[in-house]
Amino acid sequence: MALGGCMSGAFYRRFKPHLLMVLAQIGYTFLYFITEASFDRGMNPHVYITYRHIVAGVVILPFAYFLERKTRPKLTLALFAEIFVLSLLGVSLTLNMYFTSLRYTSPTFIASMVNTIASMTFIIAVVLRQVSPDFCRLEVLNVRSNHGMAKVIGTIVSLAGVMTMTLYKGPLVKNLWGALIHIQGNNTIHENWLKGSILTVVSCITWSIWYIMQAYTLRKYPAQLSLTTWMSFIGGAQSAVFTTIVQHKPKAWMVGSSIDFWSIIYGGVVCSGLIIFIQLWCTEQKGPVFVTMFNPLSTILVACLAYFILGERLYMGSILGGVIVIVGLYLVLWGKEGDQKHETESQAQPNLMNEDQKEAKIQVISTAEKEMV
Repeated sequence: MALGGCMSGAFYRRFKPHLLMVLAQIGYTFLYFITEASFDRGMNPHVYITYRHIVAGVVILPFAYFLERKTRPKLTLALFAEIFVLSLLGVSLTLNMYFTSLRYTSPTFIASMVNTIASMTFIIAVVLRQVSPDFCRLEVLNVRSNHGMAKVIGTIVSLAGVMTMTLYKGPLVKNLWGALIHIQGNNTIHENWLKGSILTVVSCITWSIWYIMQAYTLRKYPAQLSLTTWMSFIGGAQSAVFTTIVQHKPKAWMVGSSIDFWSIIYGGVVCSGLIIFIQLWCTEQKGPVFVTMFNPLSTILVACLAYFILGERLYMGSILGGVIVIVGLYLVLWGKEGDQKHETESQAQPNLMNEDQKEAKIQVISTAEKEMV
């Protein structure tokens, strides 16, 4: 019994970041359906972003204040400016561009582009590591090692899986039963592929930079709850200013139905609060590339739930692409585990050498003392 408990505890400690990121993607999956229902009933996306992050800040503030009261670093003006930029990249600018692009392109195109964030983050992290020593801990890449090649190949394979899900339909998978839930919308898409594509691409780039900047900021401000609170309040304020500029109707700020209310609560408490905190913790433990590599899982889960619950069409291309994404994800995670183990062993070797030297010095001193006696 004791041995089994030790083994299960060691397994949990080793794979805790993996389990947390899977739970985070499950949370994002449910967000997709509840926000889609809310937007279809007339909820303004920009107002939703504002309310969602204000709710997140209010909910997390007490936990951040009391739990991190002794460990929270002093907030300087330079650090506040950095958090301001971090909020702009991860909350107000990115999310508002993302939801605006939904009006001009197809959801399939946006889903494929969002899933390229992992590849973008990996590339940017490797480039920044070469440019500045301040980013040396972002991502280790040694193409001469098996683990380094696994990360490169896994990133390419995962990207290929995303493209397969998007560009290749294949035969239609027959649904044996009808939709369990019906969502009727009144939204119309006014296609403008140039404008929508630019907005989507820029939002993915800023999202990738946001993940990388998180790792950099956490070194100076290692208080995940407090950082989440600051980003929620600052991002909500930034979004409110943007929404006021683009939306002049006071009626848009009204929460019209229960689904609007619950989408704001769920998005604020679970996604902008709990999940962002989980991502910050995993970023500090494993790095930004590790966090972004789990993003395609939400697309796979959304496709499955949409097929089984909403009765939407599912093609063999989506199934094939999902399998390829999982293979690529496994390769990257295997490569990162190997690199992290190698780095830990490399850091442990100097410590062992220092300990051996100390022991040798002690033995020499003891021998000298005996000779004097």
